[in-house]
Amino acid sequence: MRLSAGGGIEMRPPWVVDHAPPGGYSCGMFEYTTHGTCSTKIRFDVQKGRVHSLSFEDGCDGNLKAVSILSEGMKTEELVKKLKGLRCGSKKTSCADQLAQALEHYEKEAAKKPGPP
Repeated sequence: MRLSAGGGIEMRPPWVVDHAPPGGYSCGMFEYTTHGTCSTKIRFDVQKGRVHSLSFEDGCDGNLKAVSILSEGMKTEELVKKLKGLRCGSKKTSCADQLAQALEHYEKEAAKKPGPP
């Protein structure tokens, strides 16, 4: 499933377990195309409602590495609550806000799909 046109999530492979993390299942890495920020893509995995393997393409390297490290293992809802609406300078959004939007989009799409067997 690819929803990247106009901003969205690209799932590879679509809703298929590609590895078995300890204590849970994974649906694979998700990719979100950002809008209005220096970073161009956000990639992450969600296991049992927690964010793992978060990475950004382009953008402020040090800051985004810090966001990735600090976000590791956090609940998706908690990250959205903390990051949604943050702005970068005079921009209407930020890399953190784009992450919140990506996670909201992920949650919306995940709710449409059946869970693991």
